[in-house]
Amino acid sequence: MRARMFRSSALAVALILCALPLRAVTVPAPTLSTRVVISVRDQKLMLIENGTIAATYPVSTSKYGLGDGWGSLTTPLGLLQVAQKIGDHAPFGAVFHNRRWTGEILQPNTPGRDPVMTRIIWLRGLQVSNAHAFKRCIYIHGTNEEKTIGRPASYGCIRMRSNDVTALYNQLPIGTPVEIVQDRLPKASKMADPEVYGFDAPASASALRKDSSQTKVASGPRA
Repeated sequence: MRARMFRSSALAVALILCALPLRAVTVPAPTLSTRVVISVRDQKLMLIENGTIAATYPVSTSKYGLGDGWGSLTTPLGLLQVAQKIGDHAPFGAVFHNRRWTGEILQPNTPGRDPVMTRIIWLRGLQVSNAHAFKRCIYIHGTNEEKTIGRPASYGCIRMRSNDVTALYNQLPIGTPVEIVQDRLPKASKMADPEVYGFDAPASASALRKDSSQTKVASGPRA
């Protein structure tokens, strides 16, 4: 009973946080020079730049599994892109509420707290299977619960240590493609081949293009 009540409370909070009015902003079309692959099986995130592994970080995906259903608190799979970045000048450990810094700063693993912290990288789905990701507020973000990194423990988002998410944030331009997969991360020998990730699919299927055009998405308030 307690577990059901906790999940209901978490769902209510998630819905409230994403219920703010949305406005349209312009997001560049993704390119292939920088991209991210997240492995649910490995609980790791790989940053790839120009066909080379630039960095690999441990992460935490949803403890409720995979999917994109409304109210599911699950992590969506497939191709997404970075739609917004929030927290440019926020200090390490900054606590965010409604994507705004509250002024509070927490040290990692402070007991009894589980806020979004340090940086927010807001993802937009590019496929039918993850079309709700943006309005569900699926982020890559820092967490107070750093002791849980490396195993599924989130409510749908991709959690990272504050040091790691800050480093990643600084390397990702708006529009960067992000692929979340169930399988293990690909081998280094395959980094230079976009086909490994399905990035060779037509723009109508994957929304990935090598031109400089832009796409419109809806967004919430910036921090």
